[in-house]
Amino acid sequence: MKINWFDEKIKKFSSIGGYQKPELLQGSLKLDSNENYVIPKQFQNDIISLARKNSDVREYPLGGVEHLINMISKFVKIPSSMIGVGNGSDQILDLILSNFASKETKVLTSDPTFGFFEERCKLYSIPLIAIPFSQNMKLDIKDFVKQSENANILYLDSPNNPTGFQFSKNELQQLITSFNGLVILDEAYGEFGDYSLANMVKTQENLIVVQTISKSFGLAGLRLGYFIANKKFTNIFMNILQYPYPLSTITIESGIQALEKSNIMKDAVDSIKIERQRIIENLKKYDGFEVFDSKANFVLFDAQGSYKRIYSALAEQGISIRKLGKIGNHEGCLRVTIGTKEMNSKFLLAVRDLLR
Repeated sequence: MKINWFDEKIKKFSSIGGYQKPELLQGSLKLDSNENYVIPKQFQNDIISLARKNSDVREYPLGGVEHLINMISKFVKIPSSMIGVGNGSDQILDLILSNFASKETKVLTSDPTFGFFEERCKLYSIPLIAIPFSQNMKLDIKDFVKQSENANILYLDSPNNPTGFQFSKNELQQLITSFNGLVILDEAYGEFGDYSLANMVKTQENLIVVQTISKSFGLAGLRLGYFIANKKFTNIFMNILQYPYPLSTITIESGIQALEKSNIMKDAVDSIKIERQRIIENLKKYDGFEVFDSKANFVLFDAQGSYKRIYSALAEQGISIRKLGKIGNHEGCLRVTIGTKEMNSKFLLAVRDLLR
């Protein structure tokens, strides 16, 4: 029967599993999804209120994307002809993979890497060459250089999710310039790190830098991502690969309003960096934990054999963190998002009471 091919497709997709979203615990202190609660709620209310006033959702957002791209251009200080947008950085990554990769294309990345990207590679049957992290959750640039000859695409999330690791700037620049293929640099957590390599697109034709307003601006629910790349790729992506209207009018206008108030974002990022160090220093006090350095808005730590008990006990107290389990040789990994000072203090006090 002709329908058999459809059944086979369904069977294939069912075996993949898909990206695992965190468990929703109603009324919990939400420190499991790397959302930015340091950005004031009023900031969101104000920009969305202005967006509603500037929008007529009966109409298609003609010209809206172009206006938003001009605002992003001013924010990143890169020409608008080198900037494209998408429905979150997830959609941008998906369109790149589905159009530029195949079963014959090999992707070089780290293990672990951003879960969505990994699952998308499985969906499209794209083979991965994954370099594992060391015992102390670091990567050796030599491993990537060695494997680069076997790959067509290099994908790195910088800083990495879920480890928080970020290469030194010089090391990553050297890797990008030496790689003979497409380089996708995912800087979703870039504002929390030590640097961005967005300016490299001006000299590196093979580089695409993907960024988002979800993390640093505290606007994950808007689903607004963008990328920076050479003009030829950007033109093809926006005019051929991308949907005619990839963003809603409200998202476009909210993004514009947020970018006009980027100083609020920068203050929040500074606060998160201070709190990140406080959490790292406090967790390191416990002999049963191994805590890893982070350049993102979260901290990864190995609670070893007690990780399930700690996760469940925190959940019972209304504190939700991410249970990751095994990463490399580490069996009990947990990841906590950096929240407000009050949220972080509640988390640290709960951990202290559990480990007395």
